[in-house]
Amino acid sequence: MNAKSLAARTLAPLFAALLAGAAFAADVHVISSGGFAAAYKDLLPGFESSSPHKVKSAYGASQGGASDSISSRLGRGEPADVLIMAAPALDNLIKAGKALPGSRVDLARSTISMAVRAGAPKPDIGTVDAFKRAMLEAKSIAFSASASGTYLQTELFPKLGLMEQIKDKLKRIESERVGTVVARGDAELGFQQLSELIPIAGIDIVGPLPEAIQQVTIFSAGIAVGSKEPEAAKALINYLSSPAAAPIISKTGLEPIKK
Repeated sequence: MNAKSLAARTLAPLFAALLAGAAFAADVHVISSGGFAAAYKDLLPGFESSSPHKVKSAYGASQGGASDSISSRLGRGEPADVLIMAAPALDNLIKAGKALPGSRVDLARSTISMAVRAGAPKPDIGTVDAFKRAMLEAKSIAFSASASGTYLQTELFPKLGLMEQIKDKLKRIESERVGTVVARGDAELGFQQLSELIPIAGIDIVGPLPEAIQQVTIFSAGIAVGSKEPEAAKALINYLSSPAAAPIISKTGLEPIKK
């Protein structure tokens, strides 16, 4: 065997290993809704430090037609491997052929809370009747354009017979956190997922909706159709749903779902 052939045989396994390693170290594109964003951001460093993959992040609402919503981003052809969003919205994407069937993994439960500007009086919303009075007395009420706001606008307020009386003071917020709107004084009351209110400076969280009218939202992860890195996407989803992730998820105001 000549030296050239020997070198080729010796180096071939090394090149193969390098190629395999390069293929395994992937860029994973994630689009996350706001409800899970705080937990996701806190969990991300741990995933990147324990795997060869690097994550590229974008954010948008689970629902609605805002330009930065998840459906709008997918419609523009933005790269996506992992989608993190309200479970019903993810199911709709699966039905629409934009997320892979069987890829949904539930991550956390989330509840809706109310906030006021820091230092402002906190209305009583401990009972359904108290909640109704607070809505009627408020000068302005902000809510998100995604899952929690859709529930308030299309289900809860009509069910409580409030819509006609409060419709002129409702503010539907797109592409911005409701807490930010409340913090700068553009709305007296604001409703959003608790996990989206906690990180906002300049607000006081009044508390959750009364249990009788609360809506629990499940936030789930799935793999986008056309994902270029499905195996790396699975690895990230497994990490986000692992027992080790639970304490970090809890810290952000969500209830982790045990496997």
